[in-house]
Amino acid sequence: MTGNLTITSLRGGAIDAIRSADLDRKTALAQESATRWFERRVSLRSPLDAALPDRPGRPEKPVLTPPTQVEKRSLHTLKGRIALLHAIAHIELNAVDLALDIVARFATEQVPNSFFDGWMQVAFEEAKHFRMVRARLNDLGADYGDLPAHDGLWQAAHSTRNDLTARLAVVPLILEARGLDVTPSLQAKMRQTGDLESAAVLDVIYNDEKGHVAVGAKWFRFLCAREKRDPAKAFQELVRANFRGPLKPPFNDLARAEAGLTPSFYRSLASISHA
Repeated sequence: MTGNLTITSLRGGAIDAIRSADLDRKTALAQESATRWFERRVSLRSPLDAALPDRPGRPEKPVLTPPTQVEKRSLHTLKGRIALLHAIAHIELNAVDLALDIVARFATEQVPNSFFDGWMQVAFEEAKHFRMVRARLNDLGADYGDLPAHDGLWQAAHSTRNDLTARLAVVPLILEARGLDVTPSLQAKMRQTGDLESAAVLDVIYNDEKGHVAVGAKWFRFLCAREKRDPAKAFQELVRANFRGPLKPPFNDLARAEAGLTPSFYRSLASISHA
């Protein structure tokens, strides 16, 4: 698959991956663009790069619905485990496009090449996660697209399309950090039901996600330092301006702190949302 992929530049490869509705091609392009960039075999940008789309390419299914209409099922049933894995596959697919979008959209920002190294590592791993979860769904007799999914993740990112600092606040430091909060209990529930294979997939995702939040926190602090802004205060201001919905405890303070996201960032936002 990777041999016949034409990649004009890092931005071009990222844009082609975002645009692709073929999910095998999308994940292959994401990983091959990352590999060529890590080896410095492609430039950052090219005049031949396609235009960045407003929305990522998607197959006809799953049907996208508001988050409130996605029903919750017990993990003690096969249907419930398939529903959870389907929801995770959808999150990981969006995460592939979001990491690529940060690279493509902000390719003209004054940031070091290591910024793009970090986000292409995230894109590479999110593509790996999507494939792992999809393969597990296949093992259970299902596939991605069998159930409806919600569109909230892309909408949250789209609102920050013009501001890199805001994008970093919302995507890695809220949406990805949320994964650190909820995944350990899901791993435990999968083990309780005897689904050790699904639990093992979640283990890989959980450990990688710590690194993704760390990439977000590193570059958020970098931009704040350059703008002479206090990171925790800037985070709170940007979240209030750009994110709809509460920050819900419980928080995995330890995993968040390991990734450089300390309670001074998010605690006050949680208390406000519960007022």
